[in-house]
Amino acid sequence: MPRPLWSGSLSFGLVNVPVQLMSAARDLDYHFHELHEKDDARIEQRRFCSDEDVEVMWEEVAHSYDLDGKQVIVTDEELGSVEPRKTRTIDIEAFVQLADVDPVYFDHPYFLVPAGDSEGTLRAYRLLVEVMGRTERVALGRFVMRTKEYLAAVRVREGALLLTTMRFHDEVRPTKPIPAGGKKPAKKQLDSAVALIEALATDWDPTRYEDCYRERLGSVIESKRKRRKIEAPKPEKEPAPVPDLMDALQRAIDNVRAGRNVRAEIEDGDGELDGLSRDELYERAQAEQIPGRTKMSKKELVDALTEAGK
Repeated sequence: MPRPLWSGSLSFGLVNVPVQLMSAARDLDYHFHELHEKDDARIEQRRFCSDEDVEVMWEEVAHSYDLDGKQVIVTDEELGSVEPRKTRTIDIEAFVQLADVDPVYFDHPYFLVPAGDSEGTLRAYRLLVEVMGRTERVALGRFVMRTKEYLAAVRVREGALLLTTMRFHDEVRPTKPIPAGGKKPAKKQLDSAVALIEALATDWDPTRYEDCYRERLGSVIESKRKRRKIEAPKPEKEPAPVPDLMDALQRAIDNVRAGRNVRAEIEDGDGELDGLSRDELYERAQAEQIPGRTKMSKKELVDALTEAGK
């Protein structure tokens, strides 16, 4: 069980449900220590004054903000004066349809679990799960964690309450200055692109998508542990411009309908597989979900990918 990060209550009208907040995501990345290459000693990071060249203790650190080229010093007391009032309540303000909330506003997910096992707490929590599951709506509210006030969305996920912190509207960049590619494509190109999307359409299954980089990095660490030689991959080639957009779309559609990799004819048809490193081949084998790929040699990966592309 993860450690609770916050305890309080979920305020739903006149009903207060005691809850605890636990992270619903976990960090599976590899984290490295920084070492001095010369003697493998751990590196420490310290704060130094750029003027006096002396180490500065944390209690001596002040805060400044650059305002129109002028440095404004803000003290800890002044920062404390604007901190949100610390409460232990998630105040529900409104209910909205999940489909109406743009995913760009979602930030970090947390589980909301009952705080305690008393009958009253469990009954109130279960009631909230059932009623929100029936209405298929998302509850919007605010709460304070540490020194920051958050906007949050609460919804039901697999029989439990899931809280996701959200970005405020002015934290999301507007799309107006973003280049949009110029004039609209021709109807024939658009129809072909829609057909390709439809051919690639499938039900959402999160287990189909894995962190390829983390898997490759784990293989490198394991190889180093076993004193194996690490083969550096060749630099990736810049993708060539598409000479004929309609032809590229049609070949991609044909690949999908024939059960081949969507890029098979473009990337693999000219024997390019032989020029790829094992890591690059392994990444493609992972995308193709080729069984036994972790133990395959480079040649075996080439053969398996060639067979999968037929």
